[in-house]
Order: sequence, then structure tokens, then C-alpha cells
Amino acid sequence: MNRFGHSLKDVQGVYSGPEGKLWELVMGEQIHIGGMAQSRILAGKAGIAAGQRVLDICSALGAGLRFLVRSYGVTGFGLDGTPHMIAEAVKRTEEDGLSIEYRTGDASAVPWPDRSFDVVWGEDAWCYVEDKAKLISEAARVLVPGGRIAFSDWVEGPAGMDPQTAGRICGFMKFPDVLTREAYEGLLKSNGFSISSSEDLTPHFAGSVDLYIRMLTEQLTFDALRIIGWNEELFASLGGEMMFISEVAHRGGFGRCRIVGVKE
Repeated sequence: MNRFGHSLKDVQGVYSGPEGKLWELVMGEQIHIGGMAQSRILAGKAGIAAGQRVLDICSALGAGLRFLVRSYGVTGFGLDGTPHMIAEAVKRTEEDGLSIEYRTGDASAVPWPDRSFDVVWGEDAWCYVEDKAKLISEAARVLVPGGRIAFSDWVEGPAGMDPQTAGRICGFMKFPDVLTREAYEGLLKSNGFSISSSEDLTPHFAGSVDLYIRMLTEQLTFDALRIIGWNEELFASLGGEMMFISEVAHRGGFGRCRIVGVKE
């Protein structure tokens, strides 16, 4: 599965250092495309309701769970492989006066028993997981019968990518690989899920990347340079990779999907 050699250690490095701070600068605490507006759409399609037990796999700073707990009255649980992100999630959750259980662990070995949750949730983060097949298998294991898996992720777009393009994007993003939406659907079906909803969001993704580029070049340049130690050469290089992602996204090669499945 790991075509490009990036591992959990690489992801931990990203989100424990300057790169993680840059992503939070342009995307906010939720660190995913579209922020709360996209979270609300996913929650609606997943039938999120008060009293449900929701596990966010790759929960990052916990902002997605805090949104679900505050807006829908769920009981939240978070799993992330980066200790720094878990520590920040615990701190920020306490500051918000909320109660969520967080654990540091591997998405391919979820540290909860069978049938523990009503919903498994993920937002633009499973692209970092090395063994996505095992992730989906673990999601099926910890869901109750009739439970839902609801996630968005960065994926190969409908137009496809050649290996060189995929390698460049995965190298920049520290992804171990990148799936297609159809590949995710296949993993879900092979693990006993029926597909409730599956959408290609590549045009919206492309516009969002353009927004982040404009923010960094027209408004947040000072803030970004401070984060990376005033290294303008590095700033220009990062900008060039973002422009490349934008170009590939606009031609449909790289994008984002949103899928909801029901455990049968």
C-alpha cells in the first residue's frame, strides 16, 4: 500500500513542527477543506444525533469532535498517532469546557473493543494512513451493526494522475499513497458496508487550494514566514508545490471525496 515510502514518523514530524502550524494558519483548527460548513454537510449525511458515540480516527487538534459534541450532543472519542496533536487536543478541549476521550494510537489497530461506536468519523486525514485497508477493517470492527462510517479525504481525482505527478504530490504532502474514491468504495464493500453516499468534491477542492494560496500571498505572508524562520526561499518553494497541486486539481487529477457507509 505504501508506494511512496512515507510513514507515521513522517506525519508526526509534519504535525509536530512548522508545517502543522502552517496548515492550521490557513485552514484553522479543523485543518480540513471547507471548515465547519463541510463538517455540517458530512454530519447531516451521516445522521449525527445526540447521544451517539462517535470515534474520530486521526482526530488532530480535536476541533472536529468539539464541533460534534457542541453542535449535536454526541459523546466524542479521538484517536491520533501524533502525541503532540493529542496533547493539544486535550488542552484545547479543556479550554473549551468540553469532555472528550483522546488516545494516542495507530489507525490500523484501534484501541477500543468491538461494537463500541455508532459512528466512525474522519475529515481529510486518512490520506496519511499507511494501511487504509486495515483502517476500514478496524472501523467495521468497532462499529455497532447499522453504525455509520462518515469521512472525507484527499484522493486521486476522476481524471487520474501519472506516477510522477502522484509521487511529487505525495512527497510534498508526506502521504504514503493516495487512493481513488472508487478504491475507498471497494474497501468499504469488502468490509460489509453498503454505500449510503459517495461524492467527488474535486472542483471544490481546487477552489479551496486557490484560496489558501491567495491567503498566504495576499494576507498571511508575514505570519507564514515567522513560522518557518523567515526563510523566503522555503516559502517560495512551498508556494510552488501548492501551485502544482492547484494545477493538477483543476484538471481533475487530484481532489477530495466524501463518503458515508452503513455497516450491514
